[in-house]
Amino acid sequence: MLVQKLNACPEFLAGDSTHLRELLHPDKQPLELRYSLAHATLPVGETSQPHSLKTSEVYYILSGRGEMHIEDETQLVEPGDAVYIPPNAQQFIYNCGSEPLVFICIVDPAWRQEDETVY
Repeated sequence: MLVQKLNACPEFLAGDSTHLRELLHPDKQPLELRYSLAHATLPVGETSQPHSLKTSEVYYILSGRGEMHIEDETQLVEPGDAVYIPPNAQQFIYNCGSEPLVFICIVDPAWRQEDETVY
C-alpha cells in the first residue's frame, strides 16, 4: 500500500508558474499508473503561464475561485468543479478570488516535460 502525504512532497514552481507538489507519478514511484496526480496552488491575483500539453488533463478545484481559459473559452470555476482540458489546447487559469486557488491536476498519460509547451 502506498499512502502519499501531501506535506511529504516537495513543493516547486512549475513551468506554468503554479506551485506544485507531485503526489503520484509512475516515473518517480514504483506504481503501475498511466496518469500523474499533482496538487497545485496559485496565489491570489496570479495567472498561470499559458501552456499546452500533448496529453489530456483534468483540474479538480478544491478551494478558491478561478477563471479558466481554454483556447477561446473562459469560465469561472469554484470548489467541486472538474475541468477537462483536451490534448494540445492552450490553457491558463487566473485566481480571481480572495484566497489561494487550490486544485488537483490529473494528466493522462503521465506528465512529461517534453509534452508541455509554455507560451
